[in-house]
Amino acid sequence: MKKLLPTSTAGSLPKPSWLAEPERLWSPWKLQGEELVDGKRDALRVALQEQEAAGIDIVSDGEQTRQHFVTTFIEHLEGVDFERRETVRIRDRYEASVPTVVGPVSRPRPVFVEDARFLRQQTDQAIKWALPGPMTMVDTLSDAHYKSRQALAWEFAGILNQEARELEQAGVDIIQFDEPAFNVFFDEVNEWGVACLERAIEGLTCETVVHICYGYGIKANTDWKATLGSEWRQYEEVFPKLRQSKIGMISLECHNSQVPMELLELIRGKKVMVGAIDVATETIETPEQVAATLREALKYVEADKLYPCTNCGMAPLSREVARAKLDALTAGADLLREELTAARGARSEKELEQHPQACDKQYKGKNLLQS
Repeated sequence: MKKLLPTSTAGSLPKPSWLAEPERLWSPWKLQGEELVDGKRDALRVALQEQEAAGIDIVSDGEQTRQHFVTTFIEHLEGVDFERRETVRIRDRYEASVPTVVGPVSRPRPVFVEDARFLRQQTDQAIKWALPGPMTMVDTLSDAHYKSRQALAWEFAGILNQEARELEQAGVDIIQFDEPAFNVFFDEVNEWGVACLERAIEGLTCETVVHICYGYGIKANTDWKATLGSEWRQYEEVFPKLRQSKIGMISLECHNSQVPMELLELIRGKKVMVGAIDVATETIETPEQVAATLREALKYVEADKLYPCTNCGMAPLSREVARAKLDALTAGADLLREELTAARGARSEKELEQHPQACDKQYKGKNLLQS
């Protein structure tokens, strides 16, 4: 029987100080060449050990193998010039210097496949790997070739599908696509964004998930959140289309946000990774706070489809804080899991009292909680 409420992280964990500057988002590597290759693998081992020690059920590399959640993948593609940089508006809320698409984009070789295969060799637990989503990739570039966000996104979707298929073959159980752009460009999401995402997962048999949050706890994001009012209803714009999509799971930001939990009704029936850990603060959640967020989500998500998670990545936090938050996530999920198991046991016992004939020989020796 599959474990109830399996826990995971939405993405990154802090990098060790010998690999990159700690508590800094997208910090440059401190190593080069073969030392960097070895350093990333050592950091992956550490991140895996941290997750296993905290009791996380679905583990990842903690994104120790990528510097930036979008550009590290793009760096390995042809058709993008990192020397030719332009300043563009990212997610319609802040400006950034980005590389430029100068020709047809292609993937000459796998990007993360060897790293994923290495992770698979280190653990018997379910593993998840994160890739950037097509729309978010487009939104993190300057395009001097295709001159169409949609056309470029379709090209990226095909490239991502190549990578995803090989990640699945390498033993990845869940492939996640990070699409923060889905919380901004609603018309594009519904017109072609979800369709591009479906192209990226074409032919996969493993679990697929789209992660849509309100971003890391950096100033540009927190300033934007401050303008969103008392209710954040962005999910309302894209949930109906995602509910109809072939994407198996949706990863969301919930704890300490202004997202009305009832919006989850719009994706009822889908598997949902519920963000129950706030990554924009160093305050450590209590197990009861985590359980309370998950308990509220259970009003709209079936228990066997609920996956406790973090709101977003924790790269900007200290390792101590991140580890404590992982412990809180596990403890909160355990608390709610015990409640659900007890309630199910009580219900089964009551059913037997009302219908004693059900306790015939076909049930002897069978655990009703697993029926």
